[in-house]
Amino acid sequence: MRTEEVLAAVGTGVWSWDAASGTVTMDAEAARLVGLPARQTETTAAVVRGHCHGVDYVELAGAMDLARTEGTVAEAALRIVDERGTVLRVVRTRMRPFRGGRPAPGEHGGPGRAGREETGRAKPEDAGRAGREGEGQAGRGQGDVPAGDALMSGTVQEVVEPLPGASAGTSPPSPLTSDWRLSREAFLLDAGRALAESRGTDQVLRVAASLSMPGFSPDGMAVFGVEGDHLTVIGQHGYRPEDEEPFSDIPLESDYPGSVAVRTGRAIYIAGREEYRRRFPEAWRLAGRLGRRSWAYVPLIVAGRVIGVWLAAFSHPAPFTPDERSVLTTVARMLAQALSRAHVHESERELSAGLQRSLMPEEVPPTPGMTVAARYVPTGGGLEIGGDWYDVITLPSGKTAVVIGDVQGHDVRAAGLMSQLRIAIRAYASEGHHPDAVLTRASHFLTQLNQREGLDTDSLPEDADPRFATCLYMKADPAAGTLHIARAGHLDPAMGIGDGTLLVRPTEGGLPLGVVEDPDYPVTRLVMEPGELMLLCSDGLIETGGHDLETGRDRLRRVYSGHVGDDLETLADALIDAVSGPHSHATPGPHAERREDDIALVLLRRDQPPREGEPGAAPATGRHMHLTVPQAEQQRTADARHELRAMLFDWSTPAQVDSAELVLSELVANVLLHTDSDADISADVTGPRGNRTLRVSVGDADTGLPHLRHPGELSSSGRGLFLLQELSGEWGTEPKGDGKEIWCEFHEEERPTP
Repeated sequence: MRTEEVLAAVGTGVWSWDAASGTVTMDAEAARLVGLPARQTETTAAVVRGHCHGVDYVELAGAMDLARTEGTVAEAALRIVDERGTVLRVVRTRMRPFRGGRPAPGEHGGPGRAGREETGRAKPEDAGRAGREGEGQAGRGQGDVPAGDALMSGTVQEVVEPLPGASAGTSPPSPLTSDWRLSREAFLLDAGRALAESRGTDQVLRVAASLSMPGFSPDGMAVFGVEGDHLTVIGQHGYRPEDEEPFSDIPLESDYPGSVAVRTGRAIYIAGREEYRRRFPEAWRLAGRLGRRSWAYVPLIVAGRVIGVWLAAFSHPAPFTPDERSVLTTVARMLAQALSRAHVHESERELSAGLQRSLMPEEVPPTPGMTVAARYVPTGGGLEIGGDWYDVITLPSGKTAVVIGDVQGHDVRAAGLMSQLRIAIRAYASEGHHPDAVLTRASHFLTQLNQREGLDTDSLPEDADPRFATCLYMKADPAAGTLHIARAGHLDPAMGIGDGTLLVRPTEGGLPLGVVEDPDYPVTRLVMEPGELMLLCSDGLIETGGHDLETGRDRLRRVYSGHVGDDLETLADALIDAVSGPHSHATPGPHAERREDDIALVLLRRDQPPREGEPGAAPATGRHMHLTVPQAEQQRTADARHELRAMLFDWSTPAQVDSAELVLSELVANVLLHTDSDADISADVTGPRGNRTLRVSVGDADTGLPHLRHPGELSSSGRGLFLLQELSGEWGTEPKGDGKEIWCEFHEEERPTP
């Protein structure tokens, strides 16, 4: 005997609810218990709701939401009612969510699947499993069933126990008799909650299309809006697209019932086809062919102003009793409020998006020798405007300036300050100032703005404190590949190379703009090889999703390594999608709170010079580091060590990494101690992985060449070259025109296979 037959014999049906699509699938017994024809059925949640007592359905919906969130069993009792609201029977259901939206083999997943083995034979022992497993499932947590699973599946069974106080063979009247007004109140609470949670017009229309209640369910719905002296269709449900066209533009002066309802502000109820033909003969020519038998045109009124009309059409005669008219009027009020809120929200979004677009560059100017891609993503809350910005400026010298910054705050004032600051920096850059001078002038400009606003206290809100801004200004020479960078409290840039490595390049920095009036901003010089790229971003790209600097940069490295050969536009889209796309919530950071922030991103790649006879060269796959440690900033030796170690993150022999770091420290110390010049550091990694060569060189302006000597036992110096000779593979010195260079090489030793 099949499992379905066993379940039907004991009055038990199986059904599945898909919250994502709003469909309910049930076998013949479940359909019979709910009041539908006794056959395997796939219908909508609105239809099932129309056969249940409103209070019970609201409780079932809450129980299923909780079960999906906590991975537990949902259990509820439902009163099944007829069109008049009379209770036909009471059923009990037990359901639980399933992983991945589908039940495991052998578990109740809907009609035709319950209890079947792969051979198709029935498993009687599985009958009623979803109902029996309630005790075992109730204790499960989120680790057993992931929160948010859309599919709920289980059993539904008629309650046949005698009611309290019943004598043998008799039963008193059920206490679960229909309470029409209570049912309507439960429906209105459910509808009001759903409409209140809708943000956009499309969401409001979807909720309106799903409205249904016992004995009173329109099967055709349309929402009209007032535009000038015409009615236009905002959305409809239950009609074909070709049916909508005659009603897409209706003059308000016509005799169409919706137009009359807008003009008078009163609802129009039409209980039959003859009444429609008699009262509105012109409109009947269009409406009569659509097959409906009753209509209600209810005006949508907000703050005393009619903004549209709601049409509810029925395929059966509706008497429109006072209770029914009260419900329709209440729903229309809630629908009008929801549409008004949605319109305000969408208008604000459109306004803020237009404002933010006007504050950003319309397009990135072409840069000969370099390719540039840029993105801006506003934060997900409020007006979605903020203080992040970027700019790409063609300088009078033919070079290119790239600017990225972030004004404190996520409001209109931050956007206004950002706009003024962006214009000021563009003006200073166009005058030909060096990067440090541009930022110094910009800080003075922002400080003056803060002081000026502080004097005009009447025009500012009470919490309008002085704002600061972080900024990075980079002057790029595409021909030479040099980058001169000044940084005002902003994040360090990251350099991507052809083997999929993304390395943070430490740069000297100063205070954020606006903190002091005339700060100093040291300039760092970097070199970008052909095929390499530079990534500049605001903190939103790294920290959104609860990440810190370390985990956020690890996320960017993973994305970059998977898009090494892609163009910059594709890479920019991939980076943004990983941080703020639909799947970004699946990889939260280590911090409990989820932090949303504006995102500004600029990618800059130095183009490959074409080889002779070839359209272009392959991307460079070697790794390079160029850094200068000035005499006055000897603490930057630590930056050089950290950058070298980061460049060797995948070196197969960790001991060689330690040796290279020690040798670099020794060579830099020799320059700073024994000469008066700065230490110019270069490091290059070349060759295939497992057989690579690291070359480290440190140059200075002193022309005297070092020599090996044997220091005394108590000597405090003279051992540097011995360390260099013992730890490196090869080393040497090379005289330069303006000094000398000491170099050494390390050859990667392939890690032995265990």
